[in-house]
Amino acid sequence: MSVSRFALERFRNIDSLQLEPGPGFNCIVGPNGSGKTAILEGLHFLGLGRSFRTHQAARAIQDGQGDFLLFARKEEGDRAHQLGMQRDRAGNLSLRLDGENPDRLAAFAEVLPLQLITPESFDLLTGGPANRRQFIDWGVFHVESAFLGCWSRVKRLLKQRNALLKRRPKRYDELSYWDGEFARYSGQLTALRQAYVAELLPALAPMLERLLPQYQVSLEFAQGWDKSLPLDGVLQQQFERDQALGFTQAGPHKADLRIKVDGIPVQEFFSRGELKLLVCALKLAQAALLKDKRQRQVSFLIDDLPAELDGDKRLALTTALADTQAQVFVTAIDADKVDDMVAPLSDVRLFHVKQGRLGGADG
Repeated sequence: MSVSRFALERFRNIDSLQLEPGPGFNCIVGPNGSGKTAILEGLHFLGLGRSFRTHQAARAIQDGQGDFLLFARKEEGDRAHQLGMQRDRAGNLSLRLDGENPDRLAAFAEVLPLQLITPESFDLLTGGPANRRQFIDWGVFHVESAFLGCWSRVKRLLKQRNALLKRRPKRYDELSYWDGEFARYSGQLTALRQAYVAELLPALAPMLERLLPQYQVSLEFAQGWDKSLPLDGVLQQQFERDQALGFTQAGPHKADLRIKVDGIPVQEFFSRGELKLLVCALKLAQAALLKDKRQRQVSFLIDDLPAELDGDKRLALTTALADTQAQVFVTAIDADKVDDMVAPLSDVRLFHVKQGRLGGADG
């Protein structure tokens, strides 16, 4: 269950590059600006339809070019998936999956589940609730087939409700029907999220034991409104304030995952290195849960793994990743640190990148 071929054309500083990664650790080494992070960005684009480096997709297109092309072959048991993507500067997107033209990026995300870890990943813990909702929803999407339809309905109904609020309705009954629908689907979405967090906890415990054994970490799901009250009742109570503000204050779009260490909010307790390890533990737990429930294997994209971790912690994380039997793509500037990190592993490929070109592979 791994990517066996990945090709990029006209992407960032890469004219054309083809990679044949192994099913285990794939270490991509090169100086700053060499194109090593662009390889991870291209995989991320292919699996999720967006960059992790910029909100403006056109910036990923090579200077002077009109579009980029991405292609991957994903092995899965006795079959292989072929994924292709073309994107131009006008934002037009062409998708190709196994000879068909899917109309939704979700088809790519399902075939190519990815977990991203970068030096900014601790934003999951220190940033706003939207980061943690996205974390939960990634997991629910991959393990519950009902999620996408439910989430799409909630998103559409919320947009309709906010549009009505901006028209300043004088009476609540102008919203009551939409609130009933919004509350119904919000309840379904919330139940899926709650169940997922409950299942994630036992998957997280062994990861914490390996990476942060000295701490007690707790997760608490906050659904986005007072859990002792029905959402439609809360919406009615808050109608006048929602009307004044022009948007909806309560609902699943306000959900959060409260993460504490020994009872203290994690962002007030951990160092940057410990925050990074906790993010890794959370994402390893998600990968383990997906493998257990759906027999699907994640590919990890890790930009600059050695940063902020000492040698022992790097080794602990490397072995934890290897034990998942997942495919891993990791970038680094320093080849010596990578060599030390992967020395105990047997399935490693080392790629050297310079000025957007592949200099060869070892292993």
